[in-house]
Amino acid sequence: MRRVATSALAVVPLLLAGPAAVAAPAGGDAPRAVRAVAETPSLFDDEAGGDADADDPAIWVHPTDRAGSLVVATAKNGGLRVYDLHARERQAIPTPPAPGPDDEAGRFNNVDLVAGFRLGGRRVDLAVVTDRGRDQLRFYRVDPATRLLTDVTAPDAPLAFSRDQVEVNAQRTAYGLGTFTDVDGDSYAVVSRRGTPEVGLFRLVAKGGTVTYRQVDRLVLPTTFTLPDGRRWSPCSDPGDGPQVEGTVVDPVTGVLYLAQEKVGLWRTGLEDGEFDGGPKLVERVREYGVPAAYDPREDDCVTDLAADPGFGGPIAQDVEGLTIYPTGRFTGTLVVSSQGDDTFHTYDRRTGRPTGRFAVVDGVVDGSQECDGAAVTATPLPGYPGGLLVVHDGRNTPETAGEDGEARPDTDFKFVDAGFLRHLR
Repeated sequence: MRRVATSALAVVPLLLAGPAAVAAPAGGDAPRAVRAVAETPSLFDDEAGGDADADDPAIWVHPTDRAGSLVVATAKNGGLRVYDLHARERQAIPTPPAPGPDDEAGRFNNVDLVAGFRLGGRRVDLAVVTDRGRDQLRFYRVDPATRLLTDVTAPDAPLAFSRDQVEVNAQRTAYGLGTFTDVDGDSYAVVSRRGTPEVGLFRLVAKGGTVTYRQVDRLVLPTTFTLPDGRRWSPCSDPGDGPQVEGTVVDPVTGVLYLAQEKVGLWRTGLEDGEFDGGPKLVERVREYGVPAAYDPREDDCVTDLAADPGFGGPIAQDVEGLTIYPTGRFTGTLVVSSQGDDTFHTYDRRTGRPTGRFAVVDGVVDGSQECDGAAVTATPLPGYPGGLLVVHDGRNTPETAGEDGEARPDTDFKFVDAGFLRHLR
């Protein structure tokens, strides 16, 4: 298998190299309490706030000045936000406008980083973003001197999945994202398709001083599963949707791709010579795996019958979301997985896949993290974060801020945590 390689400049969320055993839910064991050092400014998902909704972070470590490192994060309709290590906003990048009056505007969902991409005769670091509104990948060059991002997306960048603008407007579009660079220096993006179990592999291509891409492979995960008792089960989704993938990560040492199918669990497959290698294998299940559920139009959501749980699930409360690894050596470290349904994070030994516990980011100097989507970590010591930096999304930021109508405004942000505690898990 062709191995992939990454640089310490770009912290790519990763998963363990070996299979993870399906474990029982944590039960009455209380999660370890950790506290954030800082939080970014509130993003409000209303008209006054520009419909900004925090989702997914990535960490860029400055090559010569660690104090100049950045956190790059998506805010959906609010575009891309860039923060310093004090969690202060340095830059806000808007999404592209709709191509026509009845078309969808840009909506940035996930972000990841590529280090050392050859562009315009030199090596640069790129922030890569899925634009789920316009079904594209977008690219932003990180300037180490100014610590600002510049759009270098090719004007003729193709649609990722859709055949035409009509299909784009139906929003079966680019969603989750993970990037990697192989030993030959070729960079790729693994991109999931919203509302479907489809995943595409795209090679990144320099075009003059801009970046474009082309799809080189495609994978579709199962939507129906045979339970250990022989019954067939499908996870509940909104009408017309399938069990989608968002978390998308590659282990750079082994060349193994992991995919988080939100209401099913974690999948593993290989990457070789620019294509998916071998069939995907389910290596971890969500807690609700096999539990009957049905969409309730009155609730506008799936209702799960927990009383009928057959006991086939794993430890993660759906949705399984943010995935990242705290590396302590070539193969060693701690895998962190966001268990969105119970506001916790599960940890695993990277080498063996053995569960090592779970933690929750709780209230302290700032409030904790709830309903976490994306997460990213670096083990590189940074000013204010001697054990490295863990950044997690907070989907329900508090204290609440009231709008003009007196109701609480939808408020999200990102929490910055010293990651040193991850080194000592057993």
